[in-house]
Amino acid sequence: MVQQVTPGTTIEVIYPESDGQPMADNTEQFAWIVKIKENLEILFASHDVFIAGDLFWYPVKGSPNIKQAPDTMVVFGRPKGKRGSYLQWDEENIPPQVVFEILSPGNTLKEMTKKLQFYQRYGVEEYYIYDPAKNDLNGLLRSGDSFEVIEEMNGWVSPRLGICFTLTPDTLEIISPTGQKFLTPVEIDQLREQERQAKEAALQELEKERDRYQELLAKLKEKGIDTDNL
Repeated sequence: MVQQVTPGTTIEVIYPESDGQPMADNTEQFAWIVKIKENLEILFASHDVFIAGDLFWYPVKGSPNIKQAPDTMVVFGRPKGKRGSYLQWDEENIPPQVVFEILSPGNTLKEMTKKLQFYQRYGVEEYYIYDPAKNDLNGLLRSGDSFEVIEEMNGWVSPRLGICFTLTPDTLEIISPTGQKFLTPVEIDQLREQERQAKEAALQELEKERDRYQELLAKLKEKGIDTDNL
């Protein structure tokens, strides 16, 4: 039986929030996605910037088949908050300006070409692709309606994010505008613990100094020395 749609009937369009595929193919890829996404969250914590990892982006209303889920995407001018997917028409039609893709052995040339064409067509300004297995970083920058390859990525500073990419012989280092290196969650926790211990040690030393001062005052009083003005 063929269902007939009468005039005035509204057909609900479903925009899936998941494709049933894993977020990452391996632990290294996942670690990089988390590292970039979470450090950008920290960097823009007090700014009107929406950042997401592996979230479907639908740029065209009524076209649920037109979508991509960047490993990390950054949208300036949109508030933070929970979203099941990024429906661009509900976001003042602002597309993600910056996207990151972390390669895994499972990525194909066809797949990555489609992503490049998608990001180019739908308004991405900066597109960064990192292959951790090869320690290879590539970047593309919007020029008019197309992308231009960034010829030298080592030392490149993102126009939008202000972060600097540095390629060492072994890995990629990302440095924030404040000079802070992007860290893993474990490294961030270790740094906080070091800072906590340093503060605790400083307080303990201050308490020792105060105790020594009180002991000195007590000895002076025993000798009949007026300490009221000390």
